[in-house]
Amino acid sequence: MKVIPYARQHIDKTDIEAVIDALTSDWLSQGPVIERFEKTVAEYCGARYAVAVNSATSALHMACLAAGLGEGDLLWTSPNTFVASANCALYCGAKVDFVDIDNATYNMGVEALRKKLDRAAASNGLPKVIIPVHFSGQSCDMEQIRRLTQEYGITLIEDASHAIGGKYKGELIGNCRYSEMTVFSFHPVKIVTTGEGGMIVTNNEALYRKLQLLRSHGITRDPLQMTEAPHGPWYYQQIGLGYNYRITDIQAALGVSQMSRIDSFIARRHEIAQRYDDCLKGLPLTLPYQHSDTYSAYHLYVIRLQLDKIKLTHREVFEKLRAAGIGVNLHYIPVHLQPYYKELGFNPGDFPHAEQYYTEAISMPMYYALTPEEQEVVIARLTEVLT
Repeated sequence: MKVIPYARQHIDKTDIEAVIDALTSDWLSQGPVIERFEKTVAEYCGARYAVAVNSATSALHMACLAAGLGEGDLLWTSPNTFVASANCALYCGAKVDFVDIDNATYNMGVEALRKKLDRAAASNGLPKVIIPVHFSGQSCDMEQIRRLTQEYGITLIEDASHAIGGKYKGELIGNCRYSEMTVFSFHPVKIVTTGEGGMIVTNNEALYRKLQLLRSHGITRDPLQMTEAPHGPWYYQQIGLGYNYRITDIQAALGVSQMSRIDSFIARRHEIAQRYDDCLKGLPLTLPYQHSDTYSAYHLYVIRLQLDKIKLTHREVFEKLRAAGIGVNLHYIPVHLQPYYKELGFNPGDFPHAEQYYTEAISMPMYYALTPEEQEVVIARLTEVLT
């Protein structure tokens, strides 16, 4: 039985040729294609600077370090995300907390954030960093989040791992109009892939310089950053503590090639989403809501089951679809319910909107190469299960 996955990469001949060109060049790592990839993404998004790394997890860690997050500090993010959005705080020795989601968009709730900030300000417990997560490719309400946080001097880092190519208020996500930094993911199931990879974009030159050092062991070859004159053309200095979070030229070459088709990737995802919207609207489920201020990148297409209108449980629906060859998935298990986070003091009931969402959500197949015939099979199998 052929399985239709929930997501997969799309690699064409131009991608393969770009990778072969990189493999047969003089550079496999730390070469010119990385800078070309960074420039391509920065210019596309409208940001001044970009730093490519080996994963979005590394990018989140570096962004937090560049923001000065450390021991005794606090970071807030959404419970409806992959664990990396929260783990990056712990990597820095900081603590983490969550802001419950909006029931319509499944993003960080603006009203929930306002109330939590009011309580935190009154108790001297404000976060140093907040990471809003653009879940499924739809932007958070960044203008409102910035308005709520600016008086406190909180650094905003957008986790746009799902959202390259999406828009907010008519502008591309990643321009950092409302944040200090934005992070992208290039994992194979994402809109653009480098195999594994990530990137941070920013408009702040000082942050950009910090990120460059953090990516590669804290080492510089720039005489202007050194503590003394270079000893010779071989000379470098470690002027801080960094990491080996570098991406390769091979991956960057794939990224450059993929970026040349990003608009067609997004357009096709919108076609698929529209077909789902048209064909699923009569079933006992809630379709993805799209805010008028946003243009989703549609990394995911998530339905919510109306369990009071069907005879099956959430798990039974999921398992029946899998048994029928539909490779559905679930994004996400709320981070605070993971055993590791329970040991940190989080409990069921802490973030009820995210927890309720988890009991009803199913991610449907959504990727560029999903054919109309395959989508019809997905729709038919889901309809059979629910009716």
